[in-house]
Amino acid sequence: MLSGVYYRYCYRFGWPPLLGALGALWATPTFAQDELALQSSTQLQEKLPRSVLKDVPTFLFGDHVTSRIEEEVVVEGNAEIRKTETVIRAKRMEYNQETDNVKLLGDVRLNQAGNRFEGPELELNLTDYKGFFDQPNYQFYQTGGHGKALRVDFVSERNAIANFASYSTCKRPENLDGKPWKPDWILNADSIDFNMDDDIATAKGVHLRFQDVPILATPYFTFPLSGARTSGFLSPSFTSDNQSGFIFTQPYYWNIAPNRDATFTPSTVGKRGINYEGEFRYLEPNSMGTMRADYLPNDKLTGGTRWAYALDQRNIVRMPWAGANDANLSLKLNRAGDNNYGRDFTNLSSSLSQRLLNNEMLATTSLGGWSSLFRMQRWQTLQDPLSPIVPPFDRTQINTKRGITLPSSVAIQMEGDLTDFQSNPALTGQPNGSRAYTALKIAKPWTQPWGFVTPKIQWHGALYHVEQSGQGLEQKLQRSIPTLSLDGGLFFERSTNLFGRDYTQTLEPRAFYVRTPYFNQSAFPNYDSAVRDFNFSTIYTENTFAGDDRISDMSMLTLGVNSKFLNPNTGAQLLNLGAAQRFSFIDQQVALPNTPLAGRLSDYLLGANAQILPSWTLDSVVQVATKSGIAERTTLGTRFSPSNYRTVSAAYRFQRDASEQLDLSWQWPLGDLFSRADEYEGASSIGRGLGANRWYSVARLNYSMLDKRLVNAIAGLEYDADCWLARVVLEKTQIDSLTINQRIMLQLEFSGFSRVGTNPLAALRGNIPRYQNLREQISSPSRFSQYD
Repeated sequence: MLSGVYYRYCYRFGWPPLLGALGALWATPTFAQDELALQSSTQLQEKLPRSVLKDVPTFLFGDHVTSRIEEEVVVEGNAEIRKTETVIRAKRMEYNQETDNVKLLGDVRLNQAGNRFEGPELELNLTDYKGFFDQPNYQFYQTGGHGKALRVDFVSERNAIANFASYSTCKRPENLDGKPWKPDWILNADSIDFNMDDDIATAKGVHLRFQDVPILATPYFTFPLSGARTSGFLSPSFTSDNQSGFIFTQPYYWNIAPNRDATFTPSTVGKRGINYEGEFRYLEPNSMGTMRADYLPNDKLTGGTRWAYALDQRNIVRMPWAGANDANLSLKLNRAGDNNYGRDFTNLSSSLSQRLLNNEMLATTSLGGWSSLFRMQRWQTLQDPLSPIVPPFDRTQINTKRGITLPSSVAIQMEGDLTDFQSNPALTGQPNGSRAYTALKIAKPWTQPWGFVTPKIQWHGALYHVEQSGQGLEQKLQRSIPTLSLDGGLFFERSTNLFGRDYTQTLEPRAFYVRTPYFNQSAFPNYDSAVRDFNFSTIYTENTFAGDDRISDMSMLTLGVNSKFLNPNTGAQLLNLGAAQRFSFIDQQVALPNTPLAGRLSDYLLGANAQILPSWTLDSVVQVATKSGIAERTTLGTRFSPSNYRTVSAAYRFQRDASEQLDLSWQWPLGDLFSRADEYEGASSIGRGLGANRWYSVARLNYSMLDKRLVNAIAGLEYDADCWLARVVLEKTQIDSLTINQRIMLQLEFSGFSRVGTNPLAALRGNIPRYQNLREQISSPSRFSQYD
């Protein structure tokens, strides 16, 4: 018997018997050179290979050790056993060297790769990890979930079954001083199978209680032990709107393979019937894709079958030719069974709710410096008789372009395009046809610290074959138009003081002249051209039209100036002020149908961008009429984001005789309205909110001042109770001039466990700039966070 010493015993399969190991204590140890070599690693491994787990020594520690050679080791007092990811502590330990079985008694604590079990008695085989734990408490590091059981049976190193068990992620407050406590929510089950390999738990005979009120009873339920994907039923959801009534959805997720999955989502739609939805996703080394379909066999409101489907596939094709880049192929299909589908099923199929459904096959590659594109595009237009829209042209297109920069810094761009356009002439008002388009651009930039000058020459050529309606003939039209432009600017700067701080102020005047001769294009069809929006980017372009069907005649000079206030140390911009106006020396003659010709003097453009405080930004652009001095269009926007989970955005948009809207959105905690997040003691990081027992207000309101009504709105409340969250969100959406969809979304989220109700997070993210989810795992927890 060895006592009164801190005894260490090391056992390894294939080593000499215990007597030989004890005799080796008096001998000089020798090791092979490769056993002394340490392998470098940038980080500790979260999961060790199985080969390592099996071929490792077992370490025993304790105050008093009694052993019999090749049979049993008994450790009394501070007993501890270590083997790879497993650490076990107890008051007494009995270890059988031959069977590798260990029995521990008294305050037993097992840490298996970060997951903890505590109880009075444990029996375990350290080789196959089979055994049982009596009356343990347990905690899992991935979710923070914990519970207790009458008994836990260990099936393997990564699998355990808890009998008559409970589970919750609610943590006991530290200031209770031994008082009774119940978690806000708890799952009780006849058995829970914890599968740590798949990070999934399967419970049988389930009763879920919230605030001590039973809310769910089911014979079978699965929930995650981490963010890993696993097959099983997802949380059901329910919502209600004025279009379809009460909608109940029960999705099932199928984790087919690490790179493939599918989700089946049947929904009971109160006013319509049962809708069947399915989605399949895959990811291969050279391809990825998503397929989705919706099918409602008998709509009670319309009496017909309703359906829609969508496909998005992308592939990489390895090109065999030298100098050729890999080709990118994509296929997009979006189809609906009727014109009213997008209006009637906005909640079920958001990806198919647009009125213009794009169906497109696209291939791109590069060979010898030429970037090439092939596109075949078809549109399905969901028409509304009360609000018809002009459908876009279907097109088949081949395009190639190349840019070259010569040693003299001369930049040359070449482009060729051949496109066939087809549609219904009765709807588009345009004949079908094909267009061959070529462009050549040559520019020579000179850049100096004090400014820049860039002359550019362009040539645009086009040949059209246009169908003659009802005659079976084609009309040929062609044009050849040159363009000359000269762009230049100066840079001035000085040191100045603003708001008591030193800044570098710049003054950047710019002049841009473009000359394009007039060519009568009134007989040419218009397949893809439109008037460019008038802003600080387009005012310095050579063509007032976007697309390739119209080249504007121009003899035009644009003058503008910008002034910036910069931090001299960091270069950060505090303020940017700009102004610009365009002057035409001729009357512009090329125009689009139903579009007025521009005058010789354009409106003034005035803009300002400011970030005086790091948390506050301001953007504004005003278009002022030259003659009247009245604002024709105004956009004002500001955002205040002082810290996480605090953001307010406001915008005012005005266009004379067209629209005037106010847009306000925010996410803000209701308690301590004017405090900063970093002022809270122990404030949480991103993805964990600002602390427990806190209300948040979320909203976006879009109000039309001309119509004097709220056009679109979303508003709600979020409550964070640490281990659970509640959300209630109301949404109003203007689908068309006569149709408004209203719905209410209620959700109860049990942290690290499951969600019940309708998930409003997609609507909140899409409507509120810089919205942050109160519970979002930014980085995966580590098993070393609970290392013993």
